[in-house]
Amino acid sequence: MVAVLSKCGIKVDKGAKALANFSGDKITEGLDGLRDRLAEYRKLGARFAKWRAVIAIGDKIPTYACIASNAEALARYAALCQEGDIVPIVEPEVLMDGAHTIERHFEVTEQTLEAVFNSLYQHRVALEGMLLKPNMVLSGKESPQQASVQEVAEATVRCMKHVVPAAVPGLVFLSGGQSDQQATEHLNAMNQMENLPWQLSFSYGRALQAPVLKAWKGEAGNVGAAQQAFHHRAMCNSKARFGKYTEDMETAKAA
Repeated sequence: MVAVLSKCGIKVDKGAKALANFSGDKITEGLDGLRDRLAEYRKLGARFAKWRAVIAIGDKIPTYACIASNAEALARYAALCQEGDIVPIVEPEVLMDGAHTIERHFEVTEQTLEAVFNSLYQHRVALEGMLLKPNMVLSGKESPQQASVQEVAEATVRCMKHVVPAAVPGLVFLSGGQSDQQATEHLNAMNQMENLPWQLSFSYGRALQAPVLKAWKGEAGNVGAAQQAFHHRAMCNSKARFGKYTEDMETAKAA
């Protein structure tokens, strides 16, 4: 299914399906006919597009075939976007679902991004003309050992520096199931670090929407509260994008 993200951007993948012969691994589909679809979207006003690949961590997964297949699809999508004068947002998401350690999440994220950039090179994608939408490096949701905010920030930046070329102008992180405040805190801690070769920003879904839906509850009378919740979370993330978020902002809102 194609879903419009904004007035000038569009999601062009058709979702992740089971990868044949590889239990637990998934592959994102939607390359067939993409060139013609992109030309149509360009005429309709699209100026950027997004493709999400899903990499799960579990017993004996992800496999090399899963990572390589998704990397190839992401690169082909990005090349087609640039051919059609559309900026590609490349989104390889290593899920935080599971009981894995932050070290394991680092390892798989590094392997995935290395494969993605190898494929991007092979398909002659101009790195200066794309954005990367990566996951942060986190402890698995069910892990008994949850990394601190600083540990997440340091592991994420270290991982990105290992494999993401400085030619990429910006990294717009996904929230990937983190709570809204966690996603803000992690982004803020990264932006307080020095010598970053890229701009670090956010492209959150659930971490922006969750507090809004909680305030709204589907009731017309709660629209104002929902708008206020959205404004507050967007403001906090805007501050975090420059490393200027503080926990006092949450307290001020509560008061």
